[in-house]
Amino acid sequence: MKTDQLIDLLSTNVEPVKSGHLKKTLAFALLIGGVAAFCVMLTTVGMRSQASDKLDPSYLVLKLLFTISLVALGAMLLTRLMRPSQSGPKQSTLVILPFLMIAGAGMIALIFGEPMAWGRMLFGMHWVTCLLCIPLFAVLPFAALIWALRQGAPTNLTQAGAIAGLVAGALGATAYAFHCPDDSVPYIAIWYGTLVGLCGLIGAILGPRLLRW
Repeated sequence: MKTDQLIDLLSTNVEPVKSGHLKKTLAFALLIGGVAAFCVMLTTVGMRSQASDKLDPSYLVLKLLFTISLVALGAMLLTRLMRPSQSGPKQSTLVILPFLMIAGAGMIALIFGEPMAWGRMLFGMHWVTCLLCIPLFAVLPFAALIWALRQGAPTNLTQAGAIAGLVAGALGATAYAFHCPDDSVPYIAIWYGTLVGLCGLIGAILGPRLLRW
């Protein structure tokens, strides 16, 4: 078969993707990934005990504002990256804003805090658990997002993988926030920020392998 004949054959009866199909696929992956991360949290470390800890809801809200803002911005970028020849170099810089804001808030908290308390503000009491749990909770969301991206036709595989990893890390951090017993702004900036960023880096490395056509 000649090349021209093959092209004609492949181009016949081609149906366009339904409008909103990719967005629905991505939304489904986010939902499944978020629920999966939360279930893994419940079956491993469990919810934070209000009886043994003095739970300050304001810190939980701050953790969720940071992580969910990353999920929202990342999801917006993924809807573009799912399409061929689409990339978001300008829009991708938006995901830096939550990191900058929480880092700035953490620095202010340290400046106005007692120097003797800096160690606990930075490391808390359970940083090892945080170090292990956030990447662990991000595994299933990352798998769901990779599946969703493969339903589209991403061409910038490194960027798509990076954003998928970042969103998965943010979903993992969201789940961990309901267990996390360490409450300080510098702690959130260092551990949540670093581990979510690490998930994004891992996603950038795995993206070209997992998303290759």
